[in-house]
Amino acid sequence: MRIVSGLYGGRPLKTLDGNTTRPTSDKVRGAIFNMIGPYFDGGRVLDLYAGSGGLAIEAVSRGMSEAVLVDKDRRAQSIISENISMTKEPQKFDLLKMNDQQALKQLSGAFNLVFLDPPYAQEQIVAMVTLLDQQGLLSPDVMVVCETDKGVDLPEEIGALGIWKQKVYGISKITVYIH
Repeated sequence: MRIVSGLYGGRPLKTLDGNTTRPTSDKVRGAIFNMIGPYFDGGRVLDLYAGSGGLAIEAVSRGMSEAVLVDKDRRAQSIISENISMTKEPQKFDLLKMNDQQALKQLSGAFNLVFLDPPYAQEQIVAMVTLLDQQGLLSPDVMVVCETDKGVDLPEEIGALGIWKQKVYGISKITVYIH
């Protein structure tokens, strides 16, 4: 895997072996950014189930100012740290080594872009989007990008957010919510 485009374009990304994470393929990552960007003029990105960190690193590569990556798996944290080092700009990244609930208690400020690719998609996505919104962590122009298996049907609306775009790529479904 590699960074698809932007400042770090072409640089390799390390991923975890095994079934603990499902890294977003280069093709799907490129398609996601074509849906939502493809480039940004600053802003904050949150990747709540970071895995390898590829989505958040791609977002910074394409112009986001800073990223917060959250993962509770120690092996994933090690891979994320290596991938952040590859950027040569570690100051743009903050890795929180904890679960989603713990992270939400520590986070502050609004995010412009949020990636959610949790292991148990539907229930966790609805709960997390609701909590992020209630805690004021979503900017008025936020895009919440959810990656699920193609068979998962997310609600049309979650709180004040509604589906803006939705596409299926192979076995993955990408759903983008906006205010």
